Amino acid sequence: MRRIVGMDDVADGLDALCAADPRLPAVRRMAGEVPLRLTEPGFASLASIIVSQQVSRASADAIFGRFVKLVDPLTPEGVLGAGEAAFRKAGFSRPKQRAMLAAAGAVAGGLDLIHLCRLEAEDAIGRLTAVPGIGPWTAEVYLLFAAGHPDIFPARDVALQTAVGHALGMETRPGDKQLTRIAESWSPWRGIASRLFWAYYRETKGRDAAPILQTPQKT
Repeated sequence: MRRIVGMDDVADGLDALCAADPRLPAVRRMAGEVPLRLTEPGFASLASIIVSQQVSRASADAIFGRFVKLVDPLTPEGVLGAGEAAFRKAGFSRPKQRAMLAAAGAVAGGLDLIHLCRLEAEDAIGRLTAVPGIGPWTAEVYLLFAAGHPDIFPARDVALQTAVGHALGMETRPGDKQLTRIAESWSPWRGIASRLFWAYYRETKGRDAAPILQTPQKT
């Protein structure tokens, strides 16, 4: 399985998608730059994705920015010992706080987030979603950006639903099941298709809706 680890991989994936689906060259032109969005695997990256669950990009940026100042270094042990005040000051909801604590406890207890990146997607997603508060979206996004998995499309992502619906001229925004079916035709490059449509959303809506990442992107 070819991992997405550099901009050459992004370019090759975009070329393959556009050759296979005649609807996508126009999407690619509109999307402009399609970034790599690759981050280091580990707890900090997973934590940033948990913060991005079910909130806007702007809200996630603000919450995570406050949290990393309150919990420094951002480690499982640091999170477990942070106390209620740190979560409250950062702006965590109760469900997000529970998910973060569960993830920290799982990693402190032996869940190896780096090893997960070497597994097949189905196995890795199953192990991540066994942690309370981590759903398929969080697991898929972690594998996309921390593992460079080439063939994952987070169909539950509202921005991706909006972007695909708009780009393909659909009357209503597709739900996750419909979008999963649509994205099947983009295999084995669904990971690049997700990046393409996040970029398309950015250009058409004027704001970035892709999940935040803890560490600087590789280029």
